[in-house]
Amino acid sequence: MIATLPTRSRAPLLRQTVTGAAVMELRRRILSGAVAAGEALRQDALAREFGISRIPIREAFHQLAAEGLVTLHPHRGAVVTALSALDIAELFDLRAMLEPDLIRRAVPRLTASDFAQAETLLTDYAAAIGRGDLEAYGELNREYHLSLYRASGRNQTLELVRVLLANTDRYTRVQLAMSDGATTRAKREHATLLALCRAGDAEGAARLTLDHVLAVRHDLLQLLPPGEGFLVEPQAPAA
Repeated sequence: MIATLPTRSRAPLLRQTVTGAAVMELRRRILSGAVAAGEALRQDALAREFGISRIPIREAFHQLAAEGLVTLHPHRGAVVTALSALDIAELFDLRAMLEPDLIRRAVPRLTASDFAQAETLLTDYAAAIGRGDLEAYGELNREYHLSLYRASGRNQTLELVRVLLANTDRYTRVQLAMSDGATTRAKREHATLLALCRAGDAEGAARLTLDHVLAVRHDLLQLLPPGEGFLVEPQAPAA
């Protein structure tokens, strides 16, 4: 049985392998802000909390490090990564290079089933924003974009973008919460993107995807001076 810490909100580790379950739960805590940037993850404490050995925790740290969510230090162990303005700019620049190409390639291959899934995700996304559920709308935002990109058939690029989305998720939440009109713009652009995809307008979808990514980049960089770590705690947007 898994112990429960009073300062953490979590679901029990029930998925597939023990290591995979640990990765999912630690990723959830990092992306939701339950574990802050710069905070150390204690291997022994987590092993006791989850009721497992230290080996799967250590393996989980290495996977999260590969995703860029934690940094491994010889004496401090795993520390949640804190990104500077330059790091954030680079991540969004990479997204701006890769995501328009993915959507351009995907549009001719999207099926009725893909559109139905994307529509459902948009509905759930809007509902999550309405109730101020940071964790849910961050996850739904990622899954919405990936649901449209998967048809591209570019599996290597898709995996790179998945990691980039994971790395930028917590900062995108801050942008949505702190930038005036960001949630309204996000919902509008997501809906427009789906309409362009339905219409078979690959170039229009690629242009909108580029603008969408760069707008978030711009808003985020306005929230901190260049070179400073991005340690702002996200707040739920107004309903």
